[in-house]
Order: sequence, then C-alpha cells, then structure tokens
Amino acid sequence: SLGASLGRTRLMRLSGHAEVTPHIDTHYYWRDRMRVHVPVVTQPTVTFHCGADAVHMAAGECWIFDTWSLHRVINDAERQRIHLVADTVGGEGMWPLITGGRTPQHKGAWEARAVGKTGTSIDKLQFENFNAPRVMTPWEVKDHIWFILGETVQNHPAYPGTAQACMHFLHTWRGLWSTYGDGETAWPFYRSALDRFVQELQGARAEQLVLRTGGQMIVSLFSLVIDVALADKVRDDGGGERRDAPGGVAPAAAPSVRKESNLFDRPVFIVNPPRSGSTFLFETLQQAPNLYTVGGESHGVIEGVPALSMPGRNWESNRLEARDATPAIADMLRSRFAGGLRDRDGLSPTRFPVRMLEKTPKNSLRVPFMEAVFPDARFIYLYRDAREVLASMMEAWESGRFRTYPMLPGWERERPWSLLLTPGWRALNGLPLNQIVAAQWTAATRALLDDLERIPADRRTVARYDALVADPDAEVRRLCAAMDLQWDRTLGKDLPRSAFTVSEPQAGKWRKREAEVMEVLPGLQPLIDRVLRFVEAS
Repeated sequence: SLGASLGRTRLMRLSGHAEVTPHIDTHYYWRDRMRVHVPVVTQPTVTFHCGADAVHMAAGECWIFDTWSLHRVINDAERQRIHLVADTVGGEGMWPLITGGRTPQHKGAWEARAVGKTGTSIDKLQFENFNAPRVMTPWEVKDHIWFILGETVQNHPAYPGTAQACMHFLHTWRGLWSTYGDGETAWPFYRSALDRFVQELQGARAEQLVLRTGGQMIVSLFSLVIDVALADKVRDDGGGERRDAPGGVAPAAAPSVRKESNLFDRPVFIVNPPRSGSTFLFETLQQAPNLYTVGGESHGVIEGVPALSMPGRNWESNRLEARDATPAIADMLRSRFAGGLRDRDGLSPTRFPVRMLEKTPKNSLRVPFMEAVFPDARFIYLYRDAREVLASMMEAWESGRFRTYPMLPGWERERPWSLLLTPGWRALNGLPLNQIVAAQWTAATRALLDDLERIPADRRTVARYDALVADPDAEVRRLCAAMDLQWDRTLGKDLPRSAFTVSEPQAGKWRKREAEVMEVLPGLQPLIDRVLRFVEAS
C-alpha cells in the first residue's frame, strides 16, 4: 500500500508507563530514509513528540516524521503500545500519499495519511538490497558534507578551518574517484584520504562544533561520511540507530550520559591476543538474555573518536592508558557504544543501565583505558594454546582479510599491516612473518597479564578455548555465573563456525606450520609459563 522499497520492518512494543526519551537519529541509514509508523495497539494517552508538535497516532493511521528533529514517545498508561514500523527511502507510489496527507494544526515536521486497502499482495512487496556503497561517490560525499556544514552553528572559531578541511577532502575524493572509480585496488588510497581528513579535522578542532539540533558536528560527520564512505572495514550498513540527544552525547532512552552509571552496568570485555577464538566465544555469549552488544568488533566505535584514531595518535600503537580517558573522550565513547547496542533479538535498549558485552582483540592493549571509561567493567581473559594462536595469526596475515592499517606510514607495502598495532611495530619491518606475529602475541599477552593482575579477582575470570570446544554448554554456564549474566539456553556439542574463521577448524591444525611456530616458541616460553600460572590461579 505504501508503494515503497522497504528496509528494516518490525513490530515495536513500548511497555506501559515507559518512554523513549528525547533523541535525534544521526546514523547514515537515516539520512535518506523515513520511518513509517502504523499503530496497531494503542490508547489516547500515548503521545509522540517531534520538534514543537505532539500528537496521538491512532490505530490504523499511518505517520511519518522528521527523525533529524528532536523526538520522543511517552506511553502514560498501563497497557503496552505496539506499532508496525517500516523504514524506507520511499518509492513511486509513496509520494502521492505524502502530498495528499494531512498535517497537525501547528506547522511542523509532521504529515499523516490513512492508507486504504489496495489489493496489494505480499509477493509484490519490494525490499532494500543495497543500502551502503562500496566506495561513496564524490556526489554523495558532497551532499552529506554540505548538509552537515549547513546544519552546523557557524559562529565558532573552529568553523572556518573545519570547512576548509572538508573542501580539501572533497577535492581529494573527487580526484581519486575520477581515476579509480570504486575498484578495490584503489581502496588503500581512499583509506589514506579518510585518515588524513580525520587528522585535519582534529587540527581544526572540529569536535568543538555543534549542530542546530544540539548534537556534535563531528559525530554526524563520522556517521554520515567517514565511517561509511569505504567498505574496507566492517560497518553497519542497515539502520544502526545512533541516537544523539542535545549535546551529542546521549543515546536513545538515556536522559543523560554525563555519568557512566546512567548507561552501563558492569560491562563485560572479552580480552585476548588476536586469533584466540574470541569471535567464537562472543557469538555464543551474546545469546544471553538482557545482554547487549554493538554486533561485532568495535574498531569503528573506538577509533572513530578522532583523538583515539591512529592518525590522531601519530601511528604509535593501539595501546591506550587510563590517562587517555579524558572526561570528554570517555563521554563520547560511552555514547558511541550506547548508540549501537542491540540485544540477541536485534532490539535497542528501552531503558538504561544495561549489561554490555564487547570484544575487540586490540583491547588487549587497552585494559587500563577501558577500566577508566567503564569503572565497574568485568574482564574475561580467553586463553588458547600459544602454538595454535601463532599459526592462526600467520594464516590471518596471509589471507588479506585482517588488514587493519593497509597504508601504515613507514611499513613495507608488499605486506600490509594486519591485526593489532603493537608498541614498537616499526622494529618489525622486514622480519619473517613468524617473528612478526610472535612479537604481536608477546606485546598483547604481556600487557594483558600486567594489567589484569592489577584488577580485583572478583572482576575478572579466565575462559579456556579448549574447554569451550570440548563442552560449550558447561563452559558458557560457568562464565555466565562468574560474570553474573543470565543464561537460558542449552548448547550442543558442536557450535557453528565463527564469522572470522579463515579455514576449516581441526585438531592439530597448527602443525601445518609447526616449523615456523617452533622456531619462535623457545623465546616465548617464559611468558607462556607465566600465562599458565595466571590461568591456573584464576
């Protein structure tokens, strides 16, 4: 009946005496999409506020509104409210509905329309199949940047320099596009341009600029351009509902995030060297009820904060200390995490604080920082036999799927940098691959042991990869008990392969690279012995 291409579509419930507190949808997905509401179960005390307007959406009506404006929902009744909600870019048949709709008495962002029966059948529905580019065209980049600059409060000293950085980036991107188009061979050049753009924005102090809606200009710039302009990294292509309240820091249903306790309750971090099986563990634990995640690894969430990006840190390493968690950075990071949270059913939190699960192998170098940002954080150290980890790390480098910094300044171009960036990485230039991954494993493991040993024992535990493989149900139940997490499922003996598996798992697979592993193992043995003592004592 809408005559539109449908994106994410679902039934959404708001419990009695609950609300979705004021927020603004700034994610890329929302830039060109409308959210259509069709009330199914409601009552007159449910009110929807957008800008200066407030209306009751009656059952059977059909509404759209301006998600860029501040909006909220209040259910001031005992009964739940249920809406059918469809996200859409529109379509040929939708425009007549909009132009023929009615608006509230006061001029605002609202239009409404009762949609009658049209005889449309389910098999004729059209669905989105493409909602983010491989490489964003210069015309789309220009559209987003001009939109953001137009929405920015301009009477600020940082505005001219920020605008100049945006224009420089636009010219660079247009030049790359005219030469390479969206070909993957040019992706490193595009990534380099994005990294330089972030550096220039930091130099212009763009983080000080605000939008007319009250949000941070830099957050919208990352959401609409920097995080989605290039598909060389994992990204949210479909409706990650980033919701920023006035001030650019509060997510949906969070009236304030100036204090960490308003958002998170004992967040759980899985920490380990790369290729230890953390995706396997994460994808299993995220099935726990009332547990929220950002859906995967948080590279973009963390390094999307300009001061935490590698260009912003002069490409030193992924190591972050407690002193790096300034109040402003901590607020922004908590907001970025909260804005992307989903539970096991894909639903956003309706109220805070929440339990969050996070895993990114780079966080093996960030434990003091994460503890400063999340003071009541819990940590699960995932232990896996070093021989298996080293072999898997070499396989990851050679696969080309884990290139975290493909244009790392000063690093050999024939072997793009993969996995976490460790302190002292420059000294590894030209070394054999087994020595490079041994150095990465050593840096991550030593940092983890040094940092975790300083954390009270009741806030950390150890997970064993071999135990997880042998009896997933028993190991997961033990971990949930240690982390005070609920668990309501029974796992079989064989769990699905994790999303980042390179080749088929099998016992003793590391022996295919036994010579390379055994060459570096003697130098690692003292640290391996320390790991085993830590595991046994935990």
